[in-house]
Amino acid sequence: MLVIATESIPPRLRGRLAIWLVEVRAGVYVGNPSAKLRDFIWEQTEQGLEDGNAIMAWNTNTESGYDFKTLGTNRRIPVDFDGIRLVSFLPEKEDKNAL
Repeated sequence: MLVIATESIPPRLRGRLAIWLVEVRAGVYVGNPSAKLRDFIWEQTEQGLEDGNAIMAWNTNTESGYDFKTLGTNRRIPVDFDGIRLVSFLPEKEDKNAL
């Protein structure tokens, strides 16, 4: 199983992802492609992302049972913690106009 979740991507990339995967909700794509096709889909995502962001998660033979990659600017960043991939949050940007 492969899941790609996107935010703020151009319509051209949305259409491209829909060629290989089913868009089950706005910006969320699922499917069951081969590893080779999964890598190709990620390359297409990298090339067409522009100012958006994306995460791709798939099942694999690891302790957690899955792995994931991210692209673009996002507060969530992947970290490796003793061989387990977790997600860390960057601090929110401070509002200079706040009191």
